[in-house]
Amino acid sequence: MRVLVVGSGFVGRTVAGAVVAGGNQAVLASRHRPAGVAAWVELDVTDADACAAVMRDIRPDGVVAVHGPSDVTWCEEHPDEARQAHLGSTENLVRTARDARLVQISTDNVFDGGVPGYDETARPAAANAYGRAKLAAERASWEHGDSTVLRVSLIYGPESPAPGRRPNFVAHCAQALRAGRSVTVPDRQWTTPVHVDDVAAVTVAALGGAPPLLHLGGPRRISRVDWAYAIADRVGATGSMVKVEPKESSRYACRPVNSCLTSVLLPDLLDRWGLTVRDVDAGLVASVGAAA
Repeated sequence: MRVLVVGSGFVGRTVAGAVVAGGNQAVLASRHRPAGVAAWVELDVTDADACAAVMRDIRPDGVVAVHGPSDVTWCEEHPDEARQAHLGSTENLVRTARDARLVQISTDNVFDGGVPGYDETARPAAANAYGRAKLAAERASWEHGDSTVLRVSLIYGPESPAPGRRPNFVAHCAQALRAGRSVTVPDRQWTTPVHVDDVAAVTVAALGGAPPLLHLGGPRRISRVDWAYAIADRVGATGSMVKVEPKESSRYACRPVNSCLTSVLLPDLLDRWGLTVRDVDAGLVASVGAAA
């Protein structure tokens, strides 16, 4: 199977690696070539003609869409650009993907966070610009004849981002605390974190067939505060280096209080695929190593 992974960031690179590890071919597509990637093609996914050309050249059997800005705060400040980046790009992929199977990576931000968790039967009600943009992209992706929207909760794992870009929450906290810097976290924000390798494994499995909508969250609901304390303990830092601030005045102000996903479908699929989704304790070991 040849898979085109649209988006060469943290998640896209990990998905491509999982595709190759499974004995298949992966080609990353993005505006700029990421370091250390051999199979890559230049693509501005907002350009319909460019999408058509890449699809003709690559002729993928599967397409994984993990493109577009994921900085929730940036999207809130640039709602029109965020919508175009997600919706317009997805429309281009749907028009040009032809017979390729499409897996669209989406988000828990399509919900407003008013309840502790959301499964596939929950009605979306996005409370921020990022969630609205992704929800519009979800609806566009279902216009494709063979697609799955995979909504994913907060993704974490080991990451060395490009200069000027903030890594995922675990990597950011671990890097700062190890360097002797404090970290500041919001007082009221809960997530169901999922390790990036588990996201990649489920994505690859879904390329072989999955329901039109699937939720993927980790098995434990945890607050950012408790998670930061666990990271501090893991890297040998003191709890006093974790600073807590009101969510409303933090960079997380526009995020739902509950960014948590559950699933009525995933357990049976995981059994069928022979996969597991690790808890945050095991995920921290895989992300930052054994306790100091």
